[in-house]
This record gives sequence, C-alpha cells and structure tokens, in this order.
Amino acid sequence: MLARVLEGAKALVGRDGAPRAGAPPGEVGGGTVESSGPLIEAARHQLTLSLPPEPLVVDADPMRLAQVLANLLNNAATYTEAGGRIWLTASRAGSTAVVSVRDSGIGIPSDMLPRVFDLFAQGDRTHARGQGGLGIGLTLVRALVEMHGGQVEARSAGPGQGSEFVLWLPLASAPDAPERDGPAGRRAGVGPRRILVVDDNRDAADSRGVLLRVLGAEVVTANDGPSALAALAAHRPAVVLLDIGMRGMDGYEVARRARARPEGRDVTMIAVTGWSQEEDRQRSREAGIDHHLVKPVDLEALRALLVSLP
Repeated sequence: MLARVLEGAKALVGRDGAPRAGAPPGEVGGGTVESSGPLIEAARHQLTLSLPPEPLVVDADPMRLAQVLANLLNNAATYTEAGGRIWLTASRAGSTAVVSVRDSGIGIPSDMLPRVFDLFAQGDRTHARGQGGLGIGLTLVRALVEMHGGQVEARSAGPGQGSEFVLWLPLASAPDAPERDGPAGRRAGVGPRRILVVDDNRDAADSRGVLLRVLGAEVVTANDGPSALAALAAHRPAVVLLDIGMRGMDGYEVARRARARPEGRDVTMIAVTGWSQEEDRQRSREAGIDHHLVKPVDLEALRALLVSLP
C-alpha cells in the first residue's frame, strides 16, 4: 500500500500547542504525532516538526510505519527529562525518504550504540526510566524498517548529549503509482507457518512472539518444558524456537522427548541459546535439534533461516 510518510509545513507542538490532528487516511506523520501527544504533553516536552511541503510516499504499510514513528517518539519522550526538546524531521534524498527523531535526553553510551537495537540491550536507559519488561521497542523498529527495504541508525554523542534515530526508506516511484502486492525491496516475511516459542523467561518468549507475528507467523509460547510438550501436541507447530538453559527440564530434554512423539518427528527445531561452544552445538544435534542460534539472535539471520525452511 502506498503510504504518505510525512507531509506538511513546519509546526511547533508541545508546551506551546497541541499535536496536529485529523491526519487523512494513509498519512503516517500527523496521526503518529497525535497518538504520541499525551506522553509528550505529560512530560512538558517541546516537539518541533520540520516536514517537507510535498508528501514523501513509500510503498509500505501505513500502520507499520506509524508504529515505527510512535516507538521512536515515545522512546524520545521517555528518555528525555521533563521540559526537554524533541525534533521530528523528514526530507527527500534522491529516491529515499530520510526521517529523523532527535531528543535532548539522557543519550546513549558509545559502547551501547552498536547493540541498541538488540533485545534486552537497553542497559542503563532501561533502569533509568524504570521500563523493565520487554526491551522490544527498538528491536521492533529495526524489524519493521528492514521489512520495508529501509535502514535505521542510532546516533548519540554520549550520556547527557541526547539521541537521534535516523530512518532511510525507499520512496515509491511516483506519488500516484499503482499499488503492488508488496513494497519494492521489502524483505519477505516468514509466511503463515505456526511457530512455538519456548523460553522460561516470559518476556523473552513474548518478545520473540511479537517479532515473529510482525513477520507473518502464527505464534504460540510456552515457558517451561512440560508446557512446551503440551503445546506441541495441542498446536502442531511447524517450527519450535527452543531455549536450552531452562530451569527444570532443559531444552535438550524437551527436544529428546518431542522427537520420541509422533507430533515431534517432523517439526523443525531451532535452539536459541547463550551457549555457543562446539560441544553445545554437538549436544543440540544429538538431541535432535536442527539449527543452533546463539543469543542475541540477529533478527535478519532468524528471518532468513525461517524463510529457507520448506
């Protein structure tokens, strides 16, 4: 679907006004600012919009792109002290739409920048704002942007120096171009296959489930070995993503028991674990596990593996 990413003139939103409302269908920018407005207003932030006079049109899912921008704006509002500043800018660079969300907030240490899009890699930023729970926002941002053939980069001069997240999204060939089945350059999803995610860390299981659903999968989660075996029998998944170091019944034992059952003989089992030695991989093979991925798992590597499966 063709989506108007951002459109309009310069505007000031926040302490001196209200977010722009009434965005037309398919326009991502205005509606996203409106949805993020309560969080921004509550913190008394000043949001400055710098948008091009003409629409920037990408061949994409407006709901997913709105989700990207909302995540970045909410992240900026959360990690900026009350009364701070946030800038949302968009411009055209050749055949690419460039969108930036910048803030005057707490910043990101240089050693965290390469890992900020990884699950559970938010470090002190998480603890500083009491977020806890899922560290999924930026991971989801990267997944959605890459699904649309784009890129995202995190920038910061360091703690106390604010942060910036820059998106590059390919523009549609023309504003009135006909809709196609999928955006040019969009990376394929994993299809409607059913995936069982097993991890005794409930947040980790739920996070992977969210990302896999974004990629088009049907997802079931389980948080221990017995529940995993029950879900295998009840839901008959095509793929099992299996944490190894679980308390009680570990992933190796789950795999062995699953392979001994009719419903587990043909399922594809993928270990998702922090154990990376060759002996760990050998134990996976001996337990009947087909693939062994080491945490933090690269989302693109997981997506490519799932797409490659028959």
